[in-house]
Amino acid sequence: MKLFNHLRNLNSITTHHHRILRNRFHPLFNNIKFFSDSSSLPQQQTTTQAKQQPLHSSLNRNELAKFASIAETWWDSEGPFKPLHVMNPTRLAFIRSALCRHFKKDPYSAKPLEGLKIADVGCGGGILSEPLARMGATVTGIDAVEKNINIARLHAELDPTTSTIEFCCTTAEKLVEEGRQFDAVMALEVIEHVAEPAEFCKSLSALTVPDGATVISTINRSMRAYATAIVAAEYILRWLPMGTHEWSKFLTPEELVLILQRAGINVEEMAGFAYNPVTGRWSLSDDISVNFIAMGTKTNKTE
Repeated sequence: MKLFNHLRNLNSITTHHHRILRNRFHPLFNNIKFFSDSSSLPQQQTTTQAKQQPLHSSLNRNELAKFASIAETWWDSEGPFKPLHVMNPTRLAFIRSALCRHFKKDPYSAKPLEGLKIADVGCGGGILSEPLARMGATVTGIDAVEKNINIARLHAELDPTTSTIEFCCTTAEKLVEEGRQFDAVMALEVIEHVAEPAEFCKSLSALTVPDGATVISTINRSMRAYATAIVAAEYILRWLPMGTHEWSKFLTPEELVLILQRAGINVEEMAGFAYNPVTGRWSLSDDISVNFIAMGTKTNKTE
């Protein structure tokens, strides 16, 4: 198994290498049963049982209402979504590097993701969908909040390069029912807001073609994350509206790896995000104690 290859942070201005968590997570992938008794995770199922069970909706109505109330501010770089705007270049650096490596594409080309069909699940106002389209991907952005989709469409139409993005007010589960599949499926800063993370990951897996890629970013359920992502970001610095996150809904990297494995996705790369308060920028890091991102490949094997 090709675990934790070195990622290249391929920003348009500078290029540098960062180390992936090879030593820290190697025991995790070889001893995954250690986490199988976690009370926060679903019980294991046989492959047959998993196929017989219908896909359930993972929507959390309270979360949908929360984001609908601030939908008009998606493209306000100084508004409630400022942290995502600031983090976006670093998220894209990981995605471009990981997908180009997996699909054997040139990350330095003008359109490194050309030829790839990508789904952006929980796309919000399209701040990830648009740069993916500019990198050449054929993008489908979906969100369960109609206001988000309306804003995403209006903004994308301002640029011919992004006007071809397919934005749909729907859910991952409904796309599965329609038989849609993609080379790569993105779900960034989404899983901490769904009602059933395990069911959500099954849907992401079903949307991914065999040997395709699934990318998820989220926040670790650690005390440091509580202190920084909730207390500091929401209540002290007011970077986010108060109540945006619930610490108990966060997943640890170990839990996410196991949930994805049970959904038929093997995590191959993982990195953390580090914030520099002096420069006001994010960078990829070995530190996964707060924000982290993972890329896995679909194996077609579920537990």
